[in-house]
Amino acid sequence: MPTGDDDMQWLHKDLLDVSQLSTREVASLFETARYFREINSRSVKKVPTLRGKSVVLFFAEPSTRTKTSFDVAGKRLSADTFSLSATGSSLKKGETLKDTALTLQAMSPDAIVIRHSSSGAAQFLAERLDCCVINAGDGRHAHPTQALLDAFTLSEAWGGFKGRTLLILGDVAHSRVARSNVILLDRLGVKVRLCGPRTLMPSGVETWPVGVHRDLDQAVRGVDAVMCLRLQLERQQAGLLPDLREYARLFGLGRRHLDRAAKGAFVMHPGPINRGVEIDSDLADSPESLILEQVAGGLAVRMALLFLFLSRKTNE
Repeated sequence: MPTGDDDMQWLHKDLLDVSQLSTREVASLFETARYFREINSRSVKKVPTLRGKSVVLFFAEPSTRTKTSFDVAGKRLSADTFSLSATGSSLKKGETLKDTALTLQAMSPDAIVIRHSSSGAAQFLAERLDCCVINAGDGRHAHPTQALLDAFTLSEAWGGFKGRTLLILGDVAHSRVARSNVILLDRLGVKVRLCGPRTLMPSGVETWPVGVHRDLDQAVRGVDAVMCLRLQLERQQAGLLPDLREYARLFGLGRRHLDRAAKGAFVMHPGPINRGVEIDSDLADSPESLILEQVAGGLAVRMALLFLFLSRKTNE
């Protein structure tokens, strides 16, 4: 079984945001993820590491990749996973998040993975529950596991972070993925740039540790990777965007943009992709694309997270 850093104990009860993790803890997590990535390449991919543990997947927002990734991660570690959605729970009948949480705790799960439209929902649960709470995305606030899998993917592709520059492109204002990535990658030593329409840049972005660009041709010069963001159409009010054709012309990533980047630059996308809008379809499927590596790396990272949180030693 993986041990990570032998001198370091995993002390966190919950994962609410990447800001709570030290660089040493991130390195230990990545080492553990590499172990599980090798497990996932075997003909028999299941290990008994978390046998007897139970994980509730509480997704009050739609999700395919994140939910499936955590479900597969738990099952490959031999944990029992149980799914709960807003439409299939008493939340739809008016039950409060607090009462739902207390009901779940009465069932004695070892971990709850939560995605919710309200910023702070994961912390709300974590403060009230004894079990581990992992934030799988809360409002516009944070998506720590996505940032961790993105950084893990880049670490494997680059071989390290020193001297690297990443461009995050698109709808930054509505993206919890962008927020978590900026925090984590800046901490790991990556220079981060942002580019997108003025109306899709968050208030106060000038205080972020990033360079902000309005012109994609300039923003992409010399970068080592470009992370395209999904247009958060379901979160937007009318008037924040020109029509999609105009957006694609000004901010859709194409081959001519990547040719301005550093030699060997990669492209990324958290999915789902709006092909031909955020990124050209050919580029999404090109050798420079790390999109499928993000999916594979995400499974390994989420296995590592479940392992570290559910096997941690406590004083109880």
